Amino acid sequence: MNIIGLDELAFGVDDVGACAQFLMDYGLQPVGLATDAGRFEALDGTAITIRHKGDPALPPPLATATMLRKTVYGVADEATLHAIADELGRDRTVTRHADGSLETVDDVGFVLGFQVTRRRSLNLPAETVNAPGAPAGRPINVVAADEQADALPRTLSHVVCFVPDVVKAEEFYVDRLGFVCTDRFTGVGPFLRPAGTPDHHALFLLQTPPFMQGCEHFTFHLGGPTELMQAGTRFAGKGYQSFWGPGRHKFGSNWFWYFNSPLGCHVEYDADMDLHDERWAPREAEAGADTSQLFLFAAKERWAPGRPSPKNAEHG
Repeated sequence: MNIIGLDELAFGVDDVGACAQFLMDYGLQPVGLATDAGRFEALDGTAITIRHKGDPALPPPLATATMLRKTVYGVADEATLHAIADELGRDRTVTRHADGSLETVDDVGFVLGFQVTRRRSLNLPAETVNAPGAPAGRPINVVAADEQADALPRTLSHVVCFVPDVVKAEEFYVDRLGFVCTDRFTGVGPFLRPAGTPDHHALFLLQTPPFMQGCEHFTFHLGGPTELMQAGTRFAGKGYQSFWGPGRHKFGSNWFWYFNSPLGCHVEYDADMDLHDERWAPREAEAGADTSQLFLFAAKERWAPGRPSPKNAEHG
């Protein structure tokens, strides 16, 4: 199955205005914003959409507190859509909508959509680095530290879901949709990569009790660690509460910074994720602080020479 990755996540929320402001402050561009709904796009057009939780246009909610209503994957072509419809149609209802997209439900109850991807191609520079012993990443007299630099989400990276039966959920995505496991936390769950992307994961499943089922977090890729730090610093400066980070994960190697959100889940910035192909051998480790991050910082107030020394940043 040539599934490229996430195109869109749809939420049914309590407070459309607060969620819209959050997503715009996060760096997404509003498209067709209304008082009761909105679409918020990254630079490539991947998006978060929100509606009031009572909107009949949304799929029915799970019997939990989660606000996630639908996860939409982009695929390479119509042939992939037909293959998905044929495969999943063997044992469940697969609806073909007027816009050509498919809708169905996975084996643990999440509503899924599939569409020929609507993401736009990006041609943007990556973050540059000057390192001794290597060619200069930036030309002479080009300054890296730019307070006015853009730090905008480029593409929807991944979603992390709490599931009541992680074995059943993993089997569905692997056996029926062609996802592959890249790494695994023992007894907790797998990081899963669709066949159409080299990104370390587009989906991470976490075993939890049934009452917790839903979205734990989603994230968008930024252009590099500096963009992540600038975006997170600006976001925190607007009053949003940091939950975890900044730091760098071990599995996936991506830099991260998580924030609390009004969408009933955490929202992350990430950057510089590992890429893998069929030659990669999955790793496995016990879940814990030592395996979850390579290092972790705690943000402190701004400081300058001549002022009392701040406490050392926490790290691990």
